[in-house]
Amino acid sequence: MRWSQVLNVVDVHCGGENARVVTGGLGDVPGETMLDKRAYLTEHRDELRLRLLQEPRGNVINSADFVLPTRHPEAQLGYVIAESTEYPVMSGSNTICVTTALLETGMLPMVEPVTHLTLESAAGLIRVECTCADGKVTSVRFTNQPAFVYHLAAPVEVPGLGTVTVDVAWGGMAYVLLDAALLGFGITPDEGRDLCVVGEVIKLAAAEQLDAVHPENPDFPGITNFEWTGPVSRGADGLLTAANAVVVSPGRLDRSPCGTGTSARLAVMHARGEIGAGEDFVHTSIIGSRFDSRIESLTSVGGVPAVVPSVAGQAWITQLCQVGVDPTDPFPAGYALADTWGAAPPSPLAARLVAAAERARP
Repeated sequence: MRWSQVLNVVDVHCGGENARVVTGGLGDVPGETMLDKRAYLTEHRDELRLRLLQEPRGNVINSADFVLPTRHPEAQLGYVIAESTEYPVMSGSNTICVTTALLETGMLPMVEPVTHLTLESAAGLIRVECTCADGKVTSVRFTNQPAFVYHLAAPVEVPGLGTVTVDVAWGGMAYVLLDAALLGFGITPDEGRDLCVVGEVIKLAAAEQLDAVHPENPDFPGITNFEWTGPVSRGADGLLTAANAVVVSPGRLDRSPCGTGTSARLAVMHARGEIGAGEDFVHTSIIGSRFDSRIESLTSVGGVPAVVPSVAGQAWITQLCQVGVDPTDPFPAGYALADTWGAAPPSPLAARLVAAAERARP
């Protein structure tokens, strides 16, 4: 074997969103907490993220999760999340994928019909309830860290669009949320490229114009994600349902209904009086996959009113593999080409927006 390093990887998808769960081969990652370990990976071991996610070993639709020992007395294990351009402190689909990989590969014992776990993320402790049958995890419900609103109905000046009114909320990442119908979108698969291009332009404008500093953890990232929201409907059974599409940098759609995006949306809905504590909310993705969520309780974060959301979904293991680098490989950290990493032939609307944004640059 010529490889200089071998990573043991469990590939898992949650609602169609792919995660590469690294279960071995990392070696020591210093740090007292997962937030510390996240900082160390960012500053000293970022080649691991690039190797797993960039071509030729990965691609833009993947994320990665580094499973690590924890020193927290309440947690069984910890994990650090890595995406195409950042290390989010929290991610719902990644949490569901990690939990499924840990239980279905036997790294942690599965108890049927229900397994309870506590995992440490960079955002803090995440408590997880898993329903299990015949060795399969059939549902993972995680209770997220509190979600809250930064801005409601905030005006943003967007090149090529003029003034757009958005919400900004924290759900484990900071999201700009916009009603897709206001720009004529229906959140359908054929709109995918345009949703990405337009969403990125609006997100960048909002990040420049709106503050989003976490009231207790100012080192957490500001605005990094954009969420298109569909209309909320209430069925005959009283259940609230809506679609969404989250744009993940550098410009691609989350295939899942997005756990942190769902948490951010619950915070916005509660702030507007559209949902109460204990009320169920079904969030669907652009490909029709589903998360079941609710507000478990109300709280505050640094004096800001907040909700404690829980989100449930299911994941499936797709591949067990080892990833390494031959010492003569010319691309040990991989590469990213603009043909798929955030660029593709846009529609006339998207092309006008991008051109306007370029002209507006100083």
